Amino acid sequence: MASSSTLSVLALFLFVGSSMSEVYKVGDSDGWTIIGNVNYTAWSSSKKFKVGDIILFEYNSKFHNVMEVSKDDYHACNAAAPRATYTTGNDSITIKRRGHHFFLCGFPGHCQAGQKVDIRIPKLASAATSPAATTLSPESPTVIPLAPPASSVVGTTSAPSPHPSTATSISSLGLMITTTLVVSVVSFCYLSY
Repeated sequence: MASSSTLSVLALFLFVGSSMSEVYKVGDSDGWTIIGNVNYTAWSSSKKFKVGDIILFEYNSKFHNVMEVSKDDYHACNAAAPRATYTTGNDSITIKRRGHHFFLCGFPGHCQAGQKVDIRIPKLASAATSPAATTLSPESPTVIPLAPPASSVVGTTSAPSPHPSTATSISSLGLMITTTLVVSVVSFCYLSY
């Protein structure tokens, strides 16, 4: 029979595997742009975001930016009073709360051309806990670039773009690693008795 400490370790591994954050590149291979008529509404509605996920905006910073705005400003394409502004061209934004997160490009005419996205986390969705989720506060517009582990890099400007299911693959890899660790711990505990 397994000891209570063994069961605690097993529970910890199961929790870690189920709470892994995913990285979503906005627009998938198209990125954050007005070229090609990317439908960001369709893109975001095809995803299942959760608290702790990382939203990656990749774009040419000479021609675009990312502004987090209110619902009213999002619908009006008003970039005059953003909650936060990102300008690096490779912005990682960790989602820290449920509800809607509204982003648009503040360059004149870009939002009106469709360069805006509503990242929605349903109120009943389970929240994921992630150390990365504590790097930014809602009051701070400062961007802290988050470098995901090499196994979860979504793409760079010099590398080919990832398949749209990259985030799912990253989560599956984490679950496989967690499962392997759990089996190893249980086997070790069994052999120790």
